[in-house]
Amino acid sequence: MSMPSIYKTLGTSVLMAGMAFGSAAAMAADGPLRGNVRVVIGSTSTGGDTYQNSSIVADALAEHLDINMKVDAVGASSAFRFLDRDARGNTLMIFHDQSYLGNLYGVQGYDDIFEKYTIGPTVAINPGNAYLVPKDSPYETLDDVIAAVGNGEEVRVAIQPGGVSEIGFSALKNAIAIEHPGMEDNLVAVNTGSQADKNQQLFDDQADMINGTVQANEQYTRLPEDDQKAMRFLWLTARQGTIEQAPEDGLGQTTREQLLQYVEPNVSVPMGNGNNFTFDKEFFFLYNKDMDQAIVDQIDQALAEIYAEGEIQETQKNSFFIPNFKPSDEAAQYLETKMSVYEDIITNIQ
Repeated sequence: MSMPSIYKTLGTSVLMAGMAFGSAAAMAADGPLRGNVRVVIGSTSTGGDTYQNSSIVADALAEHLDINMKVDAVGASSAFRFLDRDARGNTLMIFHDQSYLGNLYGVQGYDDIFEKYTIGPTVAINPGNAYLVPKDSPYETLDDVIAAVGNGEEVRVAIQPGGVSEIGFSALKNAIAIEHPGMEDNLVAVNTGSQADKNQQLFDDQADMINGTVQANEQYTRLPEDDQKAMRFLWLTARQGTIEQAPEDGLGQTTREQLLQYVEPNVSVPMGNGNNFTFDKEFFFLYNKDMDQAIVDQIDQALAEIYAEGEIQETQKNSFFIPNFKPSDEAAQYLETKMSVYEDIITNIQ
């Protein structure tokens, strides 16, 4: 499965989606989804990207359907449990690629979402998944890291194991195995927790590189080189086309043009078969398998109309999210194809 094939449909016209579902806002409001709806998310943070992204979507849906919709940051294990117990449609879930990557990495509590749940629509991408080094690091580029590991140097990378934080590390290790067979174990995972924990590993010289995000780490890239907390970006895993959709001003004091320096083709991580690795962190709905199909259709239709209106895209972009609506059937097929590519990478390095 080639990487470009995953993204063939990424430019799907929202207008076409809106036409496919028809213009029936009144019907949507009279659908089976009514009253109080709880949206559980796979994060316990109310300050993180999952909560922020979910709130934007939930608020838009609540207004459009004239219902009460509350986002609840309960964490992945609890969110799946709550979803398992409620087939009525009063509990929905929004999460991101961690939901299937956790299963691929064998993390306890992560089942195969494509078997156990109904996949709902995709709503947005966080383009900010990044890898950073101290500002005074000898590694000027990601190629320097690959070459150093290939020459026998140990490079320590702070990650949170088992998901979005680890997939770039896995891809980098796979690329080293392709270019410098037998040397990939010199790329060493420093398994840790939250972003603050990963940052601290870098501050304390316990890691040479960390997984971070544009949103959380851009502030540290503005610090002078002699500051212990000063960092610089080496790599953004997002596709070039994703970053190109970001606001021209970028984030903080880092413009879109500057961010594009850190994505493919300027930074390449070979995957084999002439393809390079890219990864967009995507957010989507998950539903109880036994939930009424009419609710699935109702949410698809409502979101098609919301995205056709165009206001939600501006809200998302202002928070550095890239709008990416796909209705449920298309989303399920797309995400399962995406999963199979990353499954190959994880299998290759195990």
